[in-house]
Amino acid sequence: MMTGALGHHIDVAQVTLYAFWAFFAGLILYLRREDKREGYPLVSELSGQTEIEVSSGFPDVPDPKMFLLYDGGVSYAPRPETLTFPIGARPAAMFPGAPLEPTGNPLVDGLGPAAYSNRLDEPDLTIDGKYKIVPMRDGVEYYLHPASPNPRGWRVTAADRLSPGLVSDIWVDEIEEAVRYLEVILTLPGFEGQHVLIPHGFVRFRKNLQEVFVSAILSHQFADVPRTRSDACVTRLEEDKLVGYFGGGALLATYERSRPML
Repeated sequence: MMTGALGHHIDVAQVTLYAFWAFFAGLILYLRREDKREGYPLVSELSGQTEIEVSSGFPDVPDPKMFLLYDGGVSYAPRPETLTFPIGARPAAMFPGAPLEPTGNPLVDGLGPAAYSNRLDEPDLTIDGKYKIVPMRDGVEYYLHPASPNPRGWRVTAADRLSPGLVSDIWVDEIEEAVRYLEVILTLPGFEGQHVLIPHGFVRFRKNLQEVFVSAILSHQFADVPRTRSDACVTRLEEDKLVGYFGGGALLATYERSRPML
């Protein structure tokens, strides 16, 4: 065989195609393993038990990978511990995939649209280590534009047209330079003086009425709004619970909302 004549005896295009197929199959297996770093092994809907041999599937769940965090900490995925959460619901029928029926308050239990991610129960920080989301009363270097409504002192009106409290402060995101929450002091019987946060996306300002309208939940449901541990910051887990509570209220706050329209 003459020098350089290798291509005369091998179908280079076909070899290239087979090499691409092998590479693509390996890529699919790699990505399928990597996407199992969260949510696996699965839990049986009927028994509530975890059977790793059955629920992991193919390919296997990868070994934990360590991620270095900017604050010096570390995080693992998958997590070395098995997280279990009580579910305040029961299957409507005894077959896999059956819809769940709430057994308590679905907004608090985190069901359906009220579900939330189990994020780190620590506040998000700025690059220089300060709290990212803080109330304006703590002297942050922000102010409201004169043309913007200043809801502090305004009445809060819920979906049932009743008022659960008054707006006492505004919480801002110092990185995004945006309003994140309205702080409300409750006037509900038995909860007078307690403070809760409303995510800014769930409010409508009615400047002419000097009120903040919240259509997501009813007035008495403000009593169960997830509280924050501190009056100076909000943790990532608390943020998810707050958004889940009000987001779930859009569908689950009343019986009529959870039923079909037709």
